[in-house]
Amino acid sequence: MRHRPWVPWAFLAAPLLMYSVWVIYPTLSTFYLSFTDWDGFSDLKDANFIGFENYYELFVWDDTFRKAILNNLKWILVFITIPTSLGLALALALNQSIRFDRFLKVSYYLPMVLSFVVIGLIWSWIYHPAAGLINGTLESILTLLKAIGLPVNPESARSIGWLADEDLAIWAIIAAAGWRQVGYVMILYLAGLKTLDPQILDAAKVDGAESWSLFRSVIFPLLAPITTIVVVISIIDSLRSFDMVWVMTRGGPYHSSEVLANFMYLEAFNNYNMGYAAAIGVILFLISIFFIGIYIWRIVKEEEAQGA
Repeated sequence: MRHRPWVPWAFLAAPLLMYSVWVIYPTLSTFYLSFTDWDGFSDLKDANFIGFENYYELFVWDDTFRKAILNNLKWILVFITIPTSLGLALALALNQSIRFDRFLKVSYYLPMVLSFVVIGLIWSWIYHPAAGLINGTLESILTLLKAIGLPVNPESARSIGWLADEDLAIWAIIAAAGWRQVGYVMILYLAGLKTLDPQILDAAKVDGAESWSLFRSVIFPLLAPITTIVVVISIIDSLRSFDMVWVMTRGGPYHSSEVLANFMYLEAFNNYNMGYAAAIGVILFLISIFFIGIYIWRIVKEEEAQGA
């Protein structure tokens, strides 16, 4: 068959066109809009080009933006530590031959099939001050302690407003999101554990490696590629956190649970400040690209090392 160099491009034309229309063009448009004062309603050609004024206001004057950045950092730090550690621990436990292992795997992974909106609603009920599961459990514990003579007030448990307290709101949302993340991390590590060479593990055991030393010196280093994937995915999920914040608190109280994605939405569709929202979107995009770039760089380095 005669070689036709245009055939691959013919197959790629449709997806490239769609990708350009739905991804590349909106991305470039967002960069342009971030340098304007467009309100989202007037004709775009009437928008004033204001240079870096939006960025200057964000970084110098906007306290809400600083809160959103700090909350995203809190989200990242929690996601790359607690859900990652718990997911790895569950994967190690369920990788053994134990009873009901399939049932347990499905149970721990089940939250991942629920949308963030559904999880946000469920946890909003759990955090409810008067009828929520957490405060109800605390009240029961305090009632028991009072019954044995300790000076506690069970009714005080109902006064804890998990989503209404400026100091607690962001942590309560992160805890709910982390509950969902644990099952996903567990599945990734389980997949990684299944790829480990049993001969390497058996050799380490013959050399005297026990459970902790085997994990620290053999298993965890071999899981380094999976750990990299888990960390990058956790960071990206942290940066695009919007659904649960919007459902549970709308960024309140007083922007104490604000994150970049939610702040961008509020500026765009509540305050009709599209240019300002576009600047927030660009910053969020650049932060994400930074971490994705680190991941791609590491993958390329590993492939080059394997090829050498």
